[in-house]
Amino acid sequence: QVQLVESGGGLVQAGGSLRLSCAASGRTFSTYAMGWFRQAPGKEREFVATINWSGTSTYYRDSVKGRFTISRDNAKNTVYLQMNSLEPEDTAVYYCNRQAISQTTTTPGPYWGQGTQVTVSS
Repeated sequence: QVQLVESGGGLVQAGGSLRLSCAASGRTFSTYAMGWFRQAPGKEREFVATINWSGTSTYYRDSVKGRFTISRDNAKNTVYLQMNSLEPEDTAVYYCNRQAISQTTTTPGPYWGQGTQVTVSS
């Protein structure tokens, strides 16, 4: 069984930064790509960023390119999302996801964390 636990969310002013962390249980963390998704009130959950199994390849949705950075530490079973230059439109619950393949993909896998709230005030 895979468990994912996010942390690092909070309230920040526009232009500020936050760093999200996602700690994973299990021995297969380094085998799979990991992703971050988000869901704003009244909207569907959407892809934000993905990183391949080794951390050598990443991919982002257009609206966060140049502002967000996804990274991972396989020794710690942890994936991160550094968010800079935050905008009110980034306000959402952010979810960590263990994806179903080893390479980057925008498709979510079967395992989700509980989510962490990010609120950006204008």
